[in-house]
Amino acid sequence: MAAVTQITDRRLSLSPLLTRMRDRSPGLAAGFLGGALAAGLGLGSFAVLVMVLWISSPYPDSGPDGALHVAAALWLLAHGVELIRTDTLSGLPMPVGVTPLLLLVLPVWLLHRAAREAADVTSGASPRTAWAGVTAGYLSVAWAAALYASGGALRPSWAWAVICLPLLAAIAAGAGVWTAYGRPWGPVPLWGTRAVDALPLAGVRPVSAVRRLAAADDRVLGGAARAAAAGVAVLVGGGALLVAASLVWHGDTARASFVQLTGGWSGRFAVLLLCLVLVPNAAVWGAAYGLGPGVVLSAGHVVGPLSAAAAGTRAPTDLLPAFPLLAAVPGAGSGAPPNWAGALVPVAAGLTVAWFAVKAGAVRGPAGREEPWSPGRTVAVVSLAAAGCGIALGVLAGLAGGPLGVAALTHFGPVWWQVGPAAALWTAIVGIPVAVGVGEWRGRGHRVPKRAVARRGARGSGWKRRLRMPAWMPRRTGDTPAPPAPAPLPRPTSPSMPAPPARAAAATRVDPAVLESVLEDFEPYDPYDPYDPLPGEAAAAAWHEEASRENRWEALKGAALPADPADPEGAENLEDSENPEGSGDPESPDDPAHPDRGWSGGAEDSR
Repeated sequence: MAAVTQITDRRLSLSPLLTRMRDRSPGLAAGFLGGALAAGLGLGSFAVLVMVLWISSPYPDSGPDGALHVAAALWLLAHGVELIRTDTLSGLPMPVGVTPLLLLVLPVWLLHRAAREAADVTSGASPRTAWAGVTAGYLSVAWAAALYASGGALRPSWAWAVICLPLLAAIAAGAGVWTAYGRPWGPVPLWGTRAVDALPLAGVRPVSAVRRLAAADDRVLGGAARAAAAGVAVLVGGGALLVAASLVWHGDTARASFVQLTGGWSGRFAVLLLCLVLVPNAAVWGAAYGLGPGVVLSAGHVVGPLSAAAAGTRAPTDLLPAFPLLAAVPGAGSGAPPNWAGALVPVAAGLTVAWFAVKAGAVRGPAGREEPWSPGRTVAVVSLAAAGCGIALGVLAGLAGGPLGVAALTHFGPVWWQVGPAAALWTAIVGIPVAVGVGEWRGRGHRVPKRAVARRGARGSGWKRRLRMPAWMPRRTGDTPAPPAPAPLPRPTSPSMPAPPARAAAATRVDPAVLESVLEDFEPYDPYDPYDPLPGEAAAAAWHEEASRENRWEALKGAALPADPADPEGAENLEDSENPEGSGDPESPDDPAHPDRGWSGGAEDSR
C-alpha cells in the first residue's frame, strides 16, 4: 500500500507551485493583481494608524465602523480628493481640501513599485500592458474605497475623485514602468509636439525654438529635468528652513498652542502626528512666502513680504486657531530687510538651476576637453528648467492649500496660479545670466572664432606649407589656367644618340621665375645616413676604385640600352660585358674601338 501511495501521489508541493507562478509572464492579470495589492496595502496602512489612534483615545465618539470610514476618507484625501464634512455645528457641509503631502508619499511609492515589478524587462510583459493592468487594479480598489467612505462623516467629492484618482494612478504607474526600462530619455512624442503646436503661443519664436531644441537633443530634456528637480528641492528645502527659523522665533506661542489643544497623552500624540504629516505643506508655504506671493489665511488676508495690515484692522495671525505650525506664520510684512531675507531662497534655486544646466552642457569632446553648449542652447535649457520648476511648484502649492470651510475659509494656503509663475520667473531671471556667464567662462579657449577658422582655411594648415613643390610642378593660382600637357619625347633610334633624361627636359620647360621661387625654399640636406657604413673602411675604399666604377657603368649601360639585333658588334660587346672572366684587364674608356664606352665615360664626366 505504501508503494501504491508513492507511485500515485504525485501532487506538487507548495514551493514548486509558487515558483511556477512567479516565473509566469505577468500579463494584464498579473498587473491588475499588483495594482490592487498596492492599493490594499496603502489602505490597510491608513486603517491601522487610525485604529491605533481610536483605541488609544479616552473619549471615542464612534465605533470601529466610524474609524474605518475615517481611514478610507484620509486615504482618498492623500490622493488629492476633496472631502466634505457633514457633522458640523451649523449643519452645513464644509469642504476639506488641504492634502497632507507626507501622506501622498505612501500611495505614490506603492504604485511606482507595483508598476516597476510588473514591467520588469526580464518578465516579458509589454510596458503598455503592465501600465494598464496596474492602473486598472489600483482604480478598482480606489472606487470601492470611495463608495465605502461616502457613508461616513467625511464623504469624498465625486468630481474630485473622478479627476484625482485616475490622474495619480496613471502618472505613478507610468513612472514605475519608465524606471523599469532604465529611465530612457528620448525626443518629444508626436502627440506632445501636436499639443504644443495647438497652444496660442506656439508660433512665438522663443517657444518654437525651445520646442525644436527639446525634440532634437536627448541631453536637453534630461539636463532640464534634473535642473528643474534640483531647483524644486532647493525651493522646498529653503521654505522648510524659513518655517524652522520662524518656529524658533515664535517658540513660546507654538508651545502654548500645543498644550492648549489637548491634555491627554494620546491627544498630544495625535496632534504631534498631524503636525508631522503637515511639515511638507509648511515647507511649500515657506517657499511661497520667499517667492513673494505669500500665503492666504482667510478672505482678504495675505501674509507676504510686502503685505501690511491696514490701520484699525486685526492682523491675519489673530484670526488663526491654536495650532503649533500656524504659530510660525509671521506677521504682516512691511518690506523691511528681515522680510526680504526670504528672497535668498529663490536666488539659491536659480543658482542651482544654472549650475545643473552648465554641468549638463559640459561634455567631453573627442580630444578629451570639455565642449560646453552654446549660449543659445544654455538659455533654452535654463528656460525649460524654469518652466518645469514653475509647474512643479504650482502643483505643490495647489495640493498644500485648499478650502477649510466656507466664506472666509474658502481658500487656505498659497495660491497655485501665483506661486507657479513666480517660481518660473525667479528661476529664469537668476539662472539664465549665471548659466551663460559660467558656461562662457568654463569654455574660454575651447571655441575657435569663425573668422579664425575661415582665415586658417584660406591660407592652408601648417603641415601643408612644409611640403616642397618639385620643380616640374609649377605653381598656379585660380586665375592662371593649367599648362597644356607636354608632347611625348621621341625615342632614340640608336645607342650612339641617347635621349636626354626626362627630368632635365621637364626642367627646361619651367618658368625661370617659378623655379627661382622654389629654389628659395629649398633646404639642403645630407643624402647619407648619420651612421658609419657597416662593411667598414676597406669596403668603402673598394667602392670608389677605378675598376669598380668602370664595372658599374658597364652594367648600367647593359641594363639601360639593350643591344640592337641588327648590330652584331653591339651584341658582342654586350656578351663581353656579361662574361668578365673571359676578358682581360678593363679597357680604357677612351678606346676608339668602343664608341659606346666613350659615351659612358662622357656621361661619367658629366656626372
